[in-house]
Amino acid sequence: MLSVLLDPAKFKDAWTTAKGETRARVDLKNLETLWFNTGTLCNLTCRNCYMESSPRNDRLVYLSAAEVAAYLDEIERNGHGTRMIGFTGGEPFMNADLPTMLDDALSRGFKAMVLTNAMKPMTRMKAALLDLLTRHGAGNLAIRVSVDHYERALHEEERGLRSWKPTIDGLVWLAQSGFEVHVAGRRFSHETEDEVRAGYAQLFARLDVTIDASNPATLVLFPEMDPTLDVPEITTACWDILKRSPDSVMCASARMVIKRKGAPRPAVVACTLLPYDPQFELGDTLAESVGAVPLNHPHCAKFCVLGGAACSA
Repeated sequence: MLSVLLDPAKFKDAWTTAKGETRARVDLKNLETLWFNTGTLCNLTCRNCYMESSPRNDRLVYLSAAEVAAYLDEIERNGHGTRMIGFTGGEPFMNADLPTMLDDALSRGFKAMVLTNAMKPMTRMKAALLDLLTRHGAGNLAIRVSVDHYERALHEEERGLRSWKPTIDGLVWLAQSGFEVHVAGRRFSHETEDEVRAGYAQLFARLDVTIDASNPATLVLFPEMDPTLDVPEITTACWDILKRSPDSVMCASARMVIKRKGAPRPAVVACTLLPYDPQFELGDTLAESVGAVPLNHPHCAKFCVLGGAACSA
């Protein structure tokens, strides 16, 4: 089937769609999850990385532990009710401050999650991770490992040759060490979701790791994303048509902190998928970020509303 390119008239106006209908907007209901993008540098250059991360992309520079602590202070000061602190990248373990950031979040009583490829940057921090596990317990720190497909060939098609074994070795080490381990996969193989989950279940059984492939929280399957392909714009009428609530969309319960290269301070953006688009930058503080977010990007439609995906568990 031929792919249709995105109509250039779409996603131009924050308030109105190309057809003149009222664009859907999402209010922040509760800041349940705060993500920190620790920097876009990564040890891999993946084919369809949402962040365009690579060993050379430093458009988002490393956050410091002190900068993270300032936002954790704001959560506590303003009573946001945040439960989860997430760390993404790039590869978060390339940021030398990550263990300190995790210790700070866990010491304050938050749960924490790290998104990683579980390769060499993570294995260099094994001692620090084991120390965190000992002091804070397995139930408070989750490590989500990116395994794009349950077969090596398709995983390496996405992430590059020789990327499979180090990731699988890291995944097994995490599980055997007692960490709470989740996996993130992709839906790009034209299989049904049931077939994909069954394939991962067989992989986990072969590896002797305890991950429930049937649970969407422990095996997260993300849709493939290409902002050049056509997708419907989401209007206010779509919630009833699709039988979805705006509260189910990621920006109703989450925000992400980034620091742009050359910027004097970090900023808060609407979600984990749109760090570069200035219309989704909401201010320097969490207090400034609580306004409604217009769903004015193809990712809003394909990933969140139509795809039903979210980066949080």
